[in-house]
Amino acid sequence: MVRSERDKQRTGRLVAVTLDESSIGRANRDVEHERAVAIYDLIEENSFRPVGHEGGPYALNLGISGNRLMFDIRETDGRPVIAHLLSLAPFRRIVKDYFVVCDSYYAAIRTSTPDRIEALDMGRRALHDEASRILMERLKRKVELDFDTARRLFTLVTVLHWKG
Repeated sequence: MVRSERDKQRTGRLVAVTLDESSIGRANRDVEHERAVAIYDLIEENSFRPVGHEGGPYALNLGISGNRLMFDIRETDGRPVIAHLLSLAPFRRIVKDYFVVCDSYYAAIRTSTPDRIEALDMGRRALHDEASRILMERLKRKVELDFDTARRLFTLVTVLHWKG
């Protein structure tokens, strides 16, 4: 049976996202806010389907295991679909740079001129976009996802990296 495009859109998506509690460090309110917004936005609008899988919708648990990013993808009833581990090495530099720019951005919001805030925000967005493209490339053989979904997932990856 061939699924209609509408059925694929309804099933090829995430309806639940959790972060592995043992992977999350203590975070300030800015990081907690970013996490909550990213999860909310991700659930509201996403395109996410494990390659070759016709089920769904899906629940995703993200975590860090050693030096790897863990994607535990399941059907909403808990049946495992795939657990995929990605090396964090390609993300190290960009996550480090992203944190530096974000720290500067959050400090600037409180004290700087609008021009300075805008410049930092542009830098933050550029790093976020670059990391999202890397994430899409690294996942392309395992998970089909769109750019906006990759952006929101990268936000969650940064939350997992944050150690307070």
